[in-house]
Amino acid sequence: QLFISIVFFKAIGSHCIRVKEPHETPEPSNFPLNSTESTRFAYGIAANMVAVLFYGSALVPVKRIETGDGMFFQWVTCAAIWLTSMVGYLVLQSTKFQPFAMLGGVIWATVVTVIKAIGISLGFLIWGSSSLLMGWASARFGWFGIAAQGVAQPVLNYCGAGLCLLSGLLFFFVKANVEIQTNSEFVPLLFDQRTHLGSYGCGQTSSEFWIDVVGPKTRRIVGYLLAVLAGLLYGSALTPILYIKNHSSSPDSMFYGATNYGINPCCGIFATSTIYFAIYCAAMNNRPRVYSRVVLPGIVSGLMWSIATYCWFLANNYLSSVITFPIVTAGYGLVAALWGSLVFKEIKGSANFLIFSIASCAVLAGSLMTAISKL
Repeated sequence: QLFISIVFFKAIGSHCIRVKEPHETPEPSNFPLNSTESTRFAYGIAANMVAVLFYGSALVPVKRIETGDGMFFQWVTCAAIWLTSMVGYLVLQSTKFQPFAMLGGVIWATVVTVIKAIGISLGFLIWGSSSLLMGWASARFGWFGIAAQGVAQPVLNYCGAGLCLLSGLLFFFVKANVEIQTNSEFVPLLFDQRTHLGSYGCGQTSSEFWIDVVGPKTRRIVGYLLAVLAGLLYGSALTPILYIKNHSSSPDSMFYGATNYGINPCCGIFATSTIYFAIYCAAMNNRPRVYSRVVLPGIVSGLMWSIATYCWFLANNYLSSVITFPIVTAGYGLVAALWGSLVFKEIKGSANFLIFSIASCAVLAGSLMTAISKL
């Protein structure tokens, strides 16, 4: 059933990739209900909600699994992302491959370290806020060579994006309770204990990652900085695709006629992660830390991420990126925060819960205002 749902979203993806410029003649749609703006708005919001749910839950399968330094887990996840996109590419019989769109996938990295440093809830929320700022601003003001996107009610859009950003600042004051996994059953497959002892000292277990041995304050600061950096990079990941879309209708452009970009960032993700993993293996003298328990969770995470990304493409077609960026980036952070606080008990204490609740309300209010600004 999961495989069928993946193929279904790939088929939907073919309708979300084409963005019509104001001077273009509207093209007939295969969706019979796309004739009115209200229906398009409903489709866009529905696609946004699926993207929010799957993005926010994508790393839940690996939360309680030891990932070591995270390099093998990242490679498995990226392989699953690439395979999922290949299914869509073959089913849709997509048009010419656009290498420039791979740049968005090259930007994608850093996730496991952030989770280890400050937890799944704060990690998602903080990098979601910085991603929101970068993605929304580049779409709204036309940064990096893409066309600026307007909305019907700009003041409401500014206020909504501002509230979403404010929520990220509030989350800085929430202290997460992140436990380090020390269970002896988490042993890597290809890591030699003798080499490990010589490199790190006999006082550490084979599953320790560098972030596990630093103090709580240092861990928190490093986690925040990495989360902000990751968010700024994530916010730029769709810029190459938006650039191609803006130039696909110009006969003088090298991107003229380009219609499908779903596989391009996924190829960039897999190629980059493979290069990183090869460099990592060489640096480890061909003794990488390969944890068998992360394989299935990594595949599931990759599938969820791919589905969420195609739904986001779909939402961008029905709405616009200046609308979807605040909703998706703030929304999936809230979903991850609910996982972290309610299931994994990362947030404890009345003061933390109060700040967390206020910030969550700001996310919801900001997302609602941003969505309404389209009407």
